[in-house]
Amino acid sequence: MSETIPRRDIEWPVVRRYRGAELTRIAMPIGGIGTGCVSLGGRGQLIDWELFNRPAKGFNPDSFFCVRTSQPGASGASRGETQARVLEIGLSDAEFDGPHGSPAALAGLPRFRSGEFAAAYPFGQVTMTDPDLPIEATVRAFNPLVPGDAEASGLPAVSYQVRIRNTSAAELEVSVCGTLRNVVGREISGELPKTSSFTLRQLQGATVLLGTAAAVPADHEAAGTVALAALGSPADSHRLGWARRSWGDSLLDFWDDFAADGRLDPPDQTAAAATGSLVQTRRVPPGACVDFGFLITWHFPNRRGWTHRYQGPPNHSHSSDIVGNHYTGRFADALDVVRQFAPKLGELEQRTEQYVSTVTTSSLPPAVQDAVLSNAAVLKSPTCFRIADGTFLAWEGCNPDSGSCHGSCTHVWNYQYALEQLFPELAWSMREVEFAHALDERGMMSFRAGLPLATEGTGWPVAAADGQMGALLRLYRTWQFTGRTDLLERHWPAARKAMEFAWIPLGWDADRDGVMEGCQHNTMDVEYYGPSGVNQSWYLAALAACVEMAELVGDREFAVTCGEILALGAAGTDADVWNGEYYQQRIIPAGSADRIARGLRIRYDGDNPDVGSDDLADPDLQIGAGCTSDQLVGHAAALLCGLDTGLDPGHTAAATRAVARHNHRGEFFSHVNHLRTYAQGDEHGLLNCAFPRGDRPLRPFPYCDEVWTGLEYTAAIGLALLGDRASAEHAVADVRARYSGRRRNPFNEVECGDHYVRSMASFGLAHAWPRTVVQVATGSIELDPLPGRWPVIVGPLVGQVEVARVGGEVRARFVGSAPGKPVAVRVRAHA
Repeated sequence: MSETIPRRDIEWPVVRRYRGAELTRIAMPIGGIGTGCVSLGGRGQLIDWELFNRPAKGFNPDSFFCVRTSQPGASGASRGETQARVLEIGLSDAEFDGPHGSPAALAGLPRFRSGEFAAAYPFGQVTMTDPDLPIEATVRAFNPLVPGDAEASGLPAVSYQVRIRNTSAAELEVSVCGTLRNVVGREISGELPKTSSFTLRQLQGATVLLGTAAAVPADHEAAGTVALAALGSPADSHRLGWARRSWGDSLLDFWDDFAADGRLDPPDQTAAAATGSLVQTRRVPPGACVDFGFLITWHFPNRRGWTHRYQGPPNHSHSSDIVGNHYTGRFADALDVVRQFAPKLGELEQRTEQYVSTVTTSSLPPAVQDAVLSNAAVLKSPTCFRIADGTFLAWEGCNPDSGSCHGSCTHVWNYQYALEQLFPELAWSMREVEFAHALDERGMMSFRAGLPLATEGTGWPVAAADGQMGALLRLYRTWQFTGRTDLLERHWPAARKAMEFAWIPLGWDADRDGVMEGCQHNTMDVEYYGPSGVNQSWYLAALAACVEMAELVGDREFAVTCGEILALGAAGTDADVWNGEYYQQRIIPAGSADRIARGLRIRYDGDNPDVGSDDLADPDLQIGAGCTSDQLVGHAAALLCGLDTGLDPGHTAAATRAVARHNHRGEFFSHVNHLRTYAQGDEHGLLNCAFPRGDRPLRPFPYCDEVWTGLEYTAAIGLALLGDRASAEHAVADVRARYSGRRRNPFNEVECGDHYVRSMASFGLAHAWPRTVVQVATGSIELDPLPGRWPVIVGPLVGQVEVARVGGEVRARFVGSAPGKPVAVRVRAHA
């Protein structure tokens, strides 16, 4: 472990800077895919320690870093020459008031007066200054995100780096101390066991405090280990525990000890609940900088599955089944994470920087760059995990201490683009769940997969029309980004069966005319009766994908069948759903329950036939003549795969513009929203649905008046693909203005919970801007003749296509990392 502190010649890219009140809500998740995370707050504080196989919003143990400066030879009594501060900016106004004073952790300790948070996810930098101090401090924290390398991106660790710049005219002695509370055995209530302790371990190039807890049951969700490591030269001093004292004097004892001489001595009595500290000290010449490197690592093996039921809304509880964690199979404990990760830290930082710079140095507008990068945080959040065998699974989002909506929900995952582009191998894992575990003998795909997969995969016996059709499109997209025809062939029999399920008697399209007249459960958590723009767009996209996949595997007859139904469906959609301005819904009541095939419908607690919610002759909760912001979501996804849904281009262009015209609101003071509120007051955004013709159903679908970022990004993608990039940028900028840090966390776009999957629709903007279509199997990239530098991110294929006009000719070349065959770039003749 000769090189343990990252090379400081790697300058981290920045896409957005936050200052003042914008620091208030920032909490940037730092952790590996499927490992849990710690968040870096806007002031530099470490918050939301979510390491324990479930969310833990608001769990903020007293863990922090601090710095002490002095002139060499000065005594602790030399006031003005010796200073100690927590490595954080001062508290925000929102943290001042509470029933017992400030509710912030360690609120009474001294901090820096001012600073800023600079980000380009997964990099977060907090620079802090204070006129009373002779230093400027910068905290840099990240966890590797390397496209195409899920193992490198799945490390249970926070890399915490401190750069101290001496702004004075004298040499300084600088000590940086990291303090970690032992959180092993933490209960959901936040209570910690009294049996925890730290031991000191020395590795080559790292001093480590390893935290364990005796008497914690072996199968406890928080049974495991944590570690704090100081990298580089051995730590100059440490504490394995703080003194046991009343009235807050444990903290006072620590602070007095550290501030006196920059060293820690063992407490003069038995240590209290384990809080460990490590100190490193360096000399810093005038005007120079010195770097300190630390790691926080963890290892908690006992992930539990989820419970599920289908009579009523999802049950969010975690089951008693232990499904394990992939990451804990790679490491023996938190110490082993340090041992394996520290030597690779510089390399993984550099690989992460290469990915981020692909976006930040591109010609994408800044708001689009921000949206593309920031929402990838969902993959690093407790929303996503990998069980012991490596299978990738996810909730839809996170409640404060539990998952929100289980089962790798197909109709939510349809909207995101990040997984397939960043980690195609994990996308294949998701396809395995959908087509091998969640599909029954009829071809019905449970839109929520049960755990354990072997026994409960199809335990949720309901299909979502949009989810199942979208899964077929995502199967094609996953093949497209990998060229793995062997895996496509493995899943093809199930995929064919999944498409044929659409045609069963009393099903979605029983007459095979390409138009879904049947009962369609969908992402709005209700059933639509009759065709709509949104579900037709998914259906047509799935048919187009099946044409291509059937050809690839040699199933020519089925390719012809799907092609014929696609042509009928496109014509039928334009004839029956197009209203001259946009695609609405044609309501076709089922009439009675015996006209609906088994598995197409959910009844919720509270549905009451007396108020019409169960009236199948005149159903409520429909779109009707509404203009939904995602009415062409499947069509847009198909275009990014190079597929043609067959819809009239004039109609799709007009419908896309209609969304920007009708669904946008420049204020929400006057807006009526009867459910959840994600935009309000003076904010801007796109409504999920507008009714420009004034004929809103008495009871429209539930979420029509809400504003979902995933649908806003979907609309922006459609606008970009149309070439209306100014309107697309406007829509994206509206979202990111709402998530400015002042009111909301810019790394947590919510919907049904924190870190909501649908927000990763923003990743599709990276390729949508110049209409980039990537075919890994043929090594080809196709895009519009739009001058600029355009990011290409498909697993390990990471780089930019540079497009330029030279005279009357458009030239393009790919610059970046392209494993395998050479990349051929083709520029379309016309945009």
